Amino acid sequence: MASVIRAIEGRAIVTVNDHPDMREVFAGLDFERIEIQYTLGGAEALGPRGELIFYSWNRVDEPAGLS
Repeated sequence: MASVIRAIEGRAIVTVNDHPDMREVFAGLDFERIEIQYTLGGAEALGPRGELIFYSWNRVDEPAGLS
């Protein structure tokens, strides 16, 4: 997946769990980290988790949005 997002000619977004291995696999891509709530095995296992959002383009140079 990381090689596909690096090679794509258009824009792509990939989200994965925040894990050191995922940061390594997608290294070099523009990304942000967000906190989300996961429910694992029932409401008692509810808790914040990190999610990484990787972008195939540089959002500073080319911000996405409606014009």
